[in-house]
Amino acid sequence: MRVERGEIDDVLLFVPTQHRDDRGLFTRTFDAALAAAHGLRPEAFVQDSQSRSRLGTIRALHGRGGRGEAKLVRCARGAVHDVLVDARPGSPTFGRQMSVILDDETFVHLYVPPGLLHGYQALTDQADVCYRIDREHDPAEDLAVRYDDPDLGIRWPLPVTAISERDLAAGSWADLRARLAG
Repeated sequence: MRVERGEIDDVLLFVPTQHRDDRGLFTRTFDAALAAAHGLRPEAFVQDSQSRSRLGTIRALHGRGGRGEAKLVRCARGAVHDVLVDARPGSPTFGRQMSVILDDETFVHLYVPPGLLHGYQALTDQADVCYRIDREHDPAEDLAVRYDDPDLGIRWPLPVTAISERDLAAGSWADLRARLAG
């Protein structure tokens, strides 16, 4: 397994080594020692969650206030277009976004540090996304920015086929910036 740095400060991509033969494949999906060698605390991840989405579904853009929330994200089935936006005031990459394809072919894991907004769009008929999270969920700390906010200008690769009412009601990037500054 190798580790690559993302385009946003503190974002890491864990790229597993795959062993393929006529039976199929084997890959290690998590290595606590490697994570620790790159500054993560594997024992701090206290919750695992999974979502299943159909083609074109967008789940975005979510974050956590307070101390934030770190996540290890991977796509166990299918593929997603994953997007991050740095919402950490004072960060040298504040406001910057990056995207990466997560899929069941490469098994790349995305480390999302606290203070980032996160979202994705399903690129396949069915996409299962697994999250390893370092804090229990507290709805009072939820942050959200609308997936199509014009100030962010995120380019989603497919037409939107499904999105939650909550995500449609999310605020703007300008409002969140003002809230974080204030």
